[in-house]
Amino acid sequence: MHIAIIGAGAAGLAAARHAVDNFTCEVFEQAGQLGEQDKSYLSQKEILNFLNQYADNFNLRQHIKFHRHVKEIRPLCNNRWEVITIDVRTLEEITDEFDGVMVCNGHYNEPVFPSIAGQDIFKGKQCHSHDYRKPEPFKGQKVVVIGAGPSGMDLALHISATAERVFLSHHSKEPIRTKYPSNVSMKPDIRCLSEHGGEFVDGTYEDIDIICYCTGYKYSFPFLSDECKITVDDNHIEPLYKHMINIEHPTMCLIGIPFNVCAFQMFDLQVRYFLQSLSQSMMLPSREDMHADTAMEMAKRWERGYTKRQAHMMGPEQTNYYSDLAESANIQPIAPVIVKLREESAKRITEDLINFRNDIYKIIDNENYIKRAGAKNQTVTRNGGMQKNKGPIKKQTHTKPNARTKDRSTQND
Repeated sequence: MHIAIIGAGAAGLAAARHAVDNFTCEVFEQAGQLGEQDKSYLSQKEILNFLNQYADNFNLRQHIKFHRHVKEIRPLCNNRWEVITIDVRTLEEITDEFDGVMVCNGHYNEPVFPSIAGQDIFKGKQCHSHDYRKPEPFKGQKVVVIGAGPSGMDLALHISATAERVFLSHHSKEPIRTKYPSNVSMKPDIRCLSEHGGEFVDGTYEDIDIICYCTGYKYSFPFLSDECKITVDDNHIEPLYKHMINIEHPTMCLIGIPFNVCAFQMFDLQVRYFLQSLSQSMMLPSREDMHADTAMEMAKRWERGYTKRQAHMMGPEQTNYYSDLAESANIQPIAPVIVKLREESAKRITEDLINFRNDIYKIIDNENYIKRAGAKNQTVTRNGGMQKNKGPIKKQTHTKPNARTKDRSTQND
């Protein structure tokens, strides 16, 4: 069988790594190169280096068609797929046929801008976190950062280094405990904008020069033809079995749709699940049963108060999701310690945004990890500089309680 893989980011490389074991494949990547140690938090450059090493270690470059824009994918009548791509250097249009398709194009390309009354009359600048590069353009400005996810919290900190004032506007139910510089204030949602400012839902008003939206991205698959029967409504993608397999055309899957997950590990698990179905080592249920199973899961999500934009959110559901995929396909699961580390990291970001990247973790087995706090903590000064404070190295362990071992998650040596 011959498989088309759309995108050569982390998900696409994981797809290629496992696909080449039993299939032939081609990876289509529009860019000209791969893009997207002893530290637990890596920089963008280090992640890029990791992806390049991953591709080289598994000899994947020979399968990647760089500079290929995917124009259209459509199903054929013989259970095959037609993939039309364009060489962005020569503009040549190329048509290929495949037995399966793995869509791994990511979902951080098309920014979401929420609708706020008065946006059209506001005379300041409006931008999205997608376009942020450095804090200098915000120098001396009064800035509202909308959204308190990881990017919103991080950008508020970065922008505060040069801005006069930063207002972090959000409706997060979780308290933000991290200590920001004195020029950062918390605000609720914006009710409406005027020419030079905005009124918040608590009735307060602030002058505003720049609004930076940290409000997420749209799932977008412009290359999927209508015959693929994939629809997206406010980021709720249908019809997907297990949040990944196209129920109407089960030889197509969309990798990486769930969020609030252990991303790289989940990509790998989803890929292995799909390939088990493609090789018929695991038989998928009938279309009717896949529709029924998906409808039942979504009904439970709506009952819990999830919105359409949260249709594929995992968070506390992720462990059950990973176990379901692994058990159904009889494949290696994600180690529980990975989920524990993700939860620890998410907690640390809200508690200590300035210093959490100094944390160092060591996995000791499938259930447990050791945490060593960095020897040097950093404090953001008012001018945006980093002041290093020497401190003792602390070692903590996180272990699974059992008959012999008590929970030592807060033990210090």
